Amino acid sequence: MDFYGFYTGKIFDAYQYLGAQTEAVGVTFRTFAPGAARVALIGEFNCWQESPMNPVNDGNFWECYVKDAVPGMMYKYRIYQGDNSFTDHCDPYGFGMELRPNTASIIRDMKRYSFSDSTWMNARSDCTGKPLNIYELHFGSFRKPGEAPDSWYRYEELAEILIPYLRKHGYNYLELLPLSEHPCDESWGYQSTGFFAPTSRYGTADGLKAFVDCCHQNDIGVLMDFVPVHFAVDGFALARYDGTPLYEYPHTDVGVSEWGSHNFMHSRGEVRSFLQSAANYWLTEYHMDGIRMDAISRAIYWQGEPARGVNHNAVDFLKYMNQGLKERHPFALLSAEDSTSFPNVTKPVSEGGLGFDYKWDMGWMNDTLDYFRTAPEYRSRDYHKLTFSMMYYYDERFLLPLSHDEVVHGKATILQKMNGTYEEKFPQARAFYLYMYAHPGKKLNFMGNEIGQLREWDEKREQDWDILKYPIHDAFHRFLTDLNLLYLKHPALSEKDYDREGFRWLDCHQEEACIYALERRSEKERIAAVFNFSDRKQEYSLSVPDAPRLQVLIASDMDVYGGTAHYEEKLLTPAQDGSFSLSLTPFSGVYYLVSEAPKEEPSRSRPERELRSFKNMKSILKNEEPLPKITSA
Repeated sequence: MDFYGFYTGKIFDAYQYLGAQTEAVGVTFRTFAPGAARVALIGEFNCWQESPMNPVNDGNFWECYVKDAVPGMMYKYRIYQGDNSFTDHCDPYGFGMELRPNTASIIRDMKRYSFSDSTWMNARSDCTGKPLNIYELHFGSFRKPGEAPDSWYRYEELAEILIPYLRKHGYNYLELLPLSEHPCDESWGYQSTGFFAPTSRYGTADGLKAFVDCCHQNDIGVLMDFVPVHFAVDGFALARYDGTPLYEYPHTDVGVSEWGSHNFMHSRGEVRSFLQSAANYWLTEYHMDGIRMDAISRAIYWQGEPARGVNHNAVDFLKYMNQGLKERHPFALLSAEDSTSFPNVTKPVSEGGLGFDYKWDMGWMNDTLDYFRTAPEYRSRDYHKLTFSMMYYYDERFLLPLSHDEVVHGKATILQKMNGTYEEKFPQARAFYLYMYAHPGKKLNFMGNEIGQLREWDEKREQDWDILKYPIHDAFHRFLTDLNLLYLKHPALSEKDYDREGFRWLDCHQEEACIYALERRSEKERIAAVFNFSDRKQEYSLSVPDAPRLQVLIASDMDVYGGTAHYEEKLLTPAQDGSFSLSLTPFSGVYYLVSEAPKEEPSRSRPERELRSFKNMKSILKNEEPLPKITSA
């Protein structure tokens, strides 16, 4: 390991030196504990009796080789203070951990699994010019093999259930809530104790590798949540690891987050190297296709509050980490959950940005959901909540999220957020999603949203799949499936997401009518989208420049989706003034493919037509006679 680089926060491979390193025979254990008076290793291999660890290098690292240690065995570090008190810690760089409430680390051989996904790995991209349709998933509550809260499928088992579902329903990427080990189920992985350890709830490191491998072999990309801002306060983990605040701030005014967890001290090089190595670890060792970084606003600003000022050390850390990850993994997707207006989040570091590929558009999400919560009679007042996003959209490369955060803690599910009665919510939700997929930006949808879930997400229960026995929910699910598949098929909806030529408003000044019309473009096709978000049927004249015909692709009010309309005429031709006359049902939207005019045979002059006719006649006459002379018309 480059020790100078470790101390200055420049390395990405600390996990290859620290932790439990398996060898041909035995295991070498190493930990970084500069504040410790002494350190002992305890584990299954020594019957949990102390094996002294020796200070090495500059004395801040402790090392011990155990010949009898093998993968699968448990261990801890017993770290002593000067007064001879001690705390038993799990390994900060451990590759496996026990299931909570137990806290031991587990030896894993990270070289044992062999991937078979080279085709995928060689062809993947950052998707900026391609469709990116993400299904966000909490691993333990998509499906459950039993009713108990801690009944979970293993990594390999869920692959057999989940991958066919994703392929059938039109998702090409999967985003997993944090899989790093965590002691509290209710934290969903966002308060971690094992930044290098896949949670044992669902199996082993090799099991997770097999899961990702299987996804790749079925053309599904895998992203994972990563938390570089804070960590769990549990005493067996990182908190006061060597008896001092080694990873956290020494003062609680900036050291404790709003969630009660410890904030990482990003000014320390050792902390930077730890986090950079963890991010690189998931991309390298598990072939993850990208990471979504949680709570980035809390790194940019002190405690996430712009009024407190920019945390320049944390911002510099983000820049260096992102740049280093992109150098090592050029096509990894790096996305930021950031609700602030801090500039240049998705600009390359070389151009003064933070170096993310995507930023979650929290403004779009909040404004759009607020609009659909509003009663129809007030939507004319809020009309431009839906146009405002395009005023700032090209400032960053945005991703449109409908994430787990929007369906918990009393916020109601996406369907429940729609205004009106139970029956009135469905047409509005269909129109809402049709608008979302027409809007520029990549897409993310949390599990359960696609079936019109009515119950807020609970990590202890699987999704309410039995709700699909009700026709209205089944039709809604069918609609979102068809919309997803259409999105993946038509490049106009994604190819130029971040090019101003890829989008234009056709009409965004129907405030009283609550009608919107827009156009999406790629190099080879154009799609026009029209929406009526009012509660009344309306006749509307749509103008699409240079559009000879419009072909209906999908409509949210189709009867097959639970709507009231049946589109017998799917090919529309314009009136003499070039406009298209549309009849828009309440709470509806339609996509139209701009089609070419039908090709006609080249026109011929009258003498040429007569000549063809006479030649045909001559061929069938028994007795040839001179052809009549042709005179010009």
